[in-house]
Amino acid sequence: MTVTDPQLRWLVLVVRLPAEPSRHRVAVWRELRKAGALSLGQGVWAVPDVPAFAEGMERAVRLTNAAGGQAMTLQATGRAPEDAAGFEAMFTAARSADWAEFLADCGKFEQEIAKEIRIAKFTLAELEEEEQSLERLRRRHRDLTARDVFGAPEAPRAAERLKGCAAVCEDYAERVFAALHHSPGSRP
Repeated sequence: MTVTDPQLRWLVLVVRLPAEPSRHRVAVWRELRKAGALSLGQGVWAVPDVPAFAEGMERAVRLTNAAGGQAMTLQATGRAPEDAAGFEAMFTAARSADWAEFLADCGKFEQEIAKEIRIAKFTLAELEEEEQSLERLRRRHRDLTARDVFGAPEAPRAAERLKGCAAVCEDYAERVFAALHHSPGSRP
């Protein structure tokens, strides 16, 4: 899908919820953020009309209805090419922000493992914790990739950083096993 695709449709979700209790608004907001929806204003969200967003939008509608609110889903296209381009640019900017956060999390992951190596904390419990963190990064990468329908410029770098995180974790695993088994000539 590109800016020049005149057939690109967007789902626009208009949500109205009771003011209280606020937990319902928060739950719907979280679901829409998790789904990758673009906030256009108070109670108005949009996503490209592609299968990757259908389930998240449906969950948001169910949460809205369960809270006694009202949700209306509309299909839209840009009236002019620049309207479609503007929506695509806003959506891609939101994905770029998601990728920037992901890249920062990769840096934190690598720093954490570097710290464990520096202090020689080579335990199975720590290795398991780091492997769980890597798996969270992998799941997040899959989710972001599914939502990044226009291809934000940070996506390729994020894929490379994830591979780097996997390599760092593998190196750490080798050090843990070497330390636990006291293999001659191995490096902790």
